[in-house]
Amino acid sequence: MTTASKAKRVNVSSGGAYEGVFGYSRAVRIGNDVHVSGTCAPVGHEKSDAYTQTRAALAIVGKALEDAGASFKDVVRTVVYVRDINDADAVAKGHLESFDAVRPASTLVQVTSMLRPWQKVEIEAYAKIG
Repeated sequence: MTTASKAKRVNVSSGGAYEGVFGYSRAVRIGNDVHVSGTCAPVGHEKSDAYTQTRAALAIVGKALEDAGASFKDVVRTVVYVRDINDADAVAKGHLESFDAVRPASTLVQVTSMLRPWQKVEIEAYAKIG
């Protein structure tokens, strides 16, 4: 067996209702690698702008990273999905506030829809601890 196959798997839940419906974890850590699922702003942000939704999503991402033993400084890649490309600057501003000192590789793409029609942004993160 390789070292990677012996690494302990840790599933991190955010307590979101959809985790049980869809069968996923907010984050998964195996060894020093942490994968955070696509994360949107939660209920309560129905009337929020893209910047506010980005900050709310990143707060959830940050908590998941922390629960997995990582932090924003360990993030090596993000993938950002926006429903409206015109929100890119607002989303970038929110992303920069968490990642300015880290500068992970990142991709931003426009998509046609998300789980809830009011959601404007979804963010995935990948971290490497150590």
